[in-house]
Amino acid sequence: MNVLLHLCCANCAIFPVKVLREQNHAVTGYFFNHNIHPFLEFQRRLETVREYATRVELEVLYNEEYLLEEFLGEVALNPALRCDYCYRSRMEATARMAAEKGFEAFSTSLLYSRYQQHERIREFGEELAEKYGLVFVYDDFRRGWREGIDASKAMGLYRQQYCGCIFSEKERYCPKNRN
Repeated sequence: MNVLLHLCCANCAIFPVKVLREQNHAVTGYFFNHNIHPFLEFQRRLETVREYATRVELEVLYNEEYLLEEFLGEVALNPALRCDYCYRSRMEATARMAAEKGFEAFSTSLLYSRYQQHERIREFGEELAEKYGLVFVYDDFRRGWREGIDASKAMGLYRQQYCGCIFSEKERYCPKNRN
């Protein structure tokens, strides 16, 4: 199938791209991450995706808009539910783009991270596939966690230290949250 793969970052893309290609899918990446804060982190992750894509000859469609206000407007009143909005909004943008560009299927590199809410991601993917008339390519890419880390280190890619949003940054670095 012709698959549009949402790329949350280069590091999380390594194993899913490899597996999808091994399954003989034609893979195109899609970078849309309005959750990433601050702007310099957004830029660094964007440039790392570009570097990775060049190395593995991956075509990528880029949405480079920095939509911080939109993201915060949706999650600020209830940060505990931010991940649902974050997953769904990025996956919906991917599914919409896939439908518009004639892809048969879509997936997300979010399925690689063992820190994400895997079942929620799967639920959203299946709902969006039905809504947009696509196939959601589900795979538990977490099995390649170590392989992806080793590959990203071998490539010398920038490895971020938190998921992306201002709330995950706080959870990672604020001493009160380190228990």
